[in-house]
Parts: sequence; C-alpha cells; structure tokens
Amino acid sequence: MTKFSVNARTTAVVELDDELAPVVVGHADQNLRLLESLLAADVHVRGGVVTIKGSPSEVSLATRAFKELESMARRGHELSLDSVRRAVGIVDRGEKSASDVLGSGIITHRGKTVRAKTEGQKEYVDAIDRFNVVFGVGPAGTGKTFLAMAKAVAALKDKQVERIILTRPAVEAGENLGFLPGTLHEKIDPYLRPLHDAMREMLEPDLIPKLMETGVVEVAPLAYMRGRTLNNAFIILDEAQNTTPAQMKMFLTRLGFGSKMVITGDASQVDLPRGQKSGLAVAREVLRGVPGIAFPSLTSSDVVRNPLVTAIVEAYDDFDAYEEGIEQGKNKVKNFKDA
Repeated sequence: MTKFSVNARTTAVVELDDELAPVVVGHADQNLRLLESLLAADVHVRGGVVTIKGSPSEVSLATRAFKELESMARRGHELSLDSVRRAVGIVDRGEKSASDVLGSGIITHRGKTVRAKTEGQKEYVDAIDRFNVVFGVGPAGTGKTFLAMAKAVAALKDKQVERIILTRPAVEAGENLGFLPGTLHEKIDPYLRPLHDAMREMLEPDLIPKLMETGVVEVAPLAYMRGRTLNNAFIILDEAQNTTPAQMKMFLTRLGFGSKMVITGDASQVDLPRGQKSGLAVAREVLRGVPGIAFPSLTSSDVVRNPLVTAIVEAYDDFDAYEEGIEQGKNKVKNFKDA
C-alpha cells in the first residue's frame, strides 16, 4: 500500500512497495528519467522512497503519477516508456484513473496482454461490453479493429458466443470477385488480410485453420452476408466507410439473438466512387439515439502507432478542414451571385 508524507506545501515523500518500486522506475531507471522530463517537479528516488519537490500543483501531479504507476504495476501492467507517458497524460488531465484506463486486460496470449492504451480506447472497449451494436470510428492506428478482435476472441473463449464472423467490403474488386483469378479463398484473401493478421495476435496460428474449417471463425466479404441471420456470434465489419447505405442496412439487419456487432471505419478514408454516400456516414446520422447502439469516437490522441502517425493524421485533418472552408466560401459567393 502506498504511504504519503507531505512536508509543508512544496515537498512530498512517497513510499513505494519495495517489490514494485523497480518496476515503476524501470530497467536502468529508464522510466524514472522519462518521468523527470515529463514532470515539472524535482524527483529523487532512493530505494522505494520518492522525494518530490516543487510548487503545490507540480508536487500533486507527480505524487498522483507515482501512485497510479504503482497501481498499474500491482495489476501486472508492463510499464513501458509509452505506457508511462500515457499514464502521466491521463493523470495530468485528471478526469480518470490511469490504472483503470490502462491496467485492465482484455485477453492474454503467449504472455502478452492486450489492453486499452488510451482513454478513447477504454471508452470504446467499455461500449463493446455494454451495447449490442457498436460503431468504432476513428483514424488509422487507433486500434479499432485490433481491440474489436481481442474482445471477440475473449468472448469466444468465455463461451459468450459460439463463433466469430469477420467481414469487410472488397471495394477495390467492386465486390465482383468472380472476375479475379484463383479460388474463392485466393480471391478474397488480400482484402481480408488485416483481419487475419489481427487474429494471429490472439490465437495460435495452427488453431486458426481448424476453427475456420469448423465454422467457429468465418472470414468473408460483406457480399456473402446477404440473406443470413447471425445468431450467437461476435460479428466485426471492418472498413465500414466503404459500404454503401444499402450494404450497411443489409449488414445491420443480419443481427440475430445472442449476437454482438462491432463496426469499424475511418470516415477520412472513403474509397467509394465520387458522389456515392458512405453507409457508415448515413448510419451515424440515422441510428444515433437508437437504444442498444453506441458511437464511441477515437481521435488522433488515440493513435498507438509510431508518434509520427499522430502528426500525419492531425496534418491531414487540418488540411481537410481548410479545404472544406474554402469550398464553403466558394458556395457562399456563388449563392450571392445567383441571388
């Protein structure tokens, strides 16, 4: 248990658990060095005793950061530099507990635990637990598909569902897969490869073919969902921004008893023909407020790839906003001239 001793207004002494202190400071003190750069307070560590000096607000932030990191370590969370950086950010915003956001595991495979790594991802994962249909919308790298896959595999292992169904529209082939060479599997494999890759992170590679042969795991293009009722299944529709409104309605109405649907997409990466409405965009307008359906949003702050990806996403968002502003200005001028 963490003990606190506050001397005057500008000094705090935090006593970490002796077994957890090495985890908090990191191998060769790498976490400690990062904390010293992130926190404005002066931090000195000797054994499990952390002495923090600075202004009241600086000392408060640093104290809470060490407490949260110790709590994460106690829950078995690997305190990488990335997780330490994210934990300090969550503590700084002060809205939620970093250990609650980052410390809850979804599934463990080969000693690696899949967890939410941001507040947005935590809200997304919680929504999947609470709602039957969840739309996870956000830019590339926010873990939409990966986390949905983790929840699906966890549900299968816990016998909450009997099968997993993974699908996405084969937009590049115009859904006309008959014109492509090879068997059905060879035709659709390039479009479903991201789903296969995510699945291999959760299951033994040699087990996946067996699950697919028995129908426990099904990976198929969206066109193959037509005319079916999907009971007792965890269904993931990936790249949903590339569905048409009719395809989206067809997919959503496949929902059967005991099933859960997660629809993922990035509204900024629509590959449909110009002028064609996205089924994802229409669904967000039509279904908001419908009980049992959730629309958690992920943003550039939830990107968990290379930090440069976050900068790229934000730069494109700014550019799109600028272009939209110019287009709106042109329309106003045109309307004024036509008046």
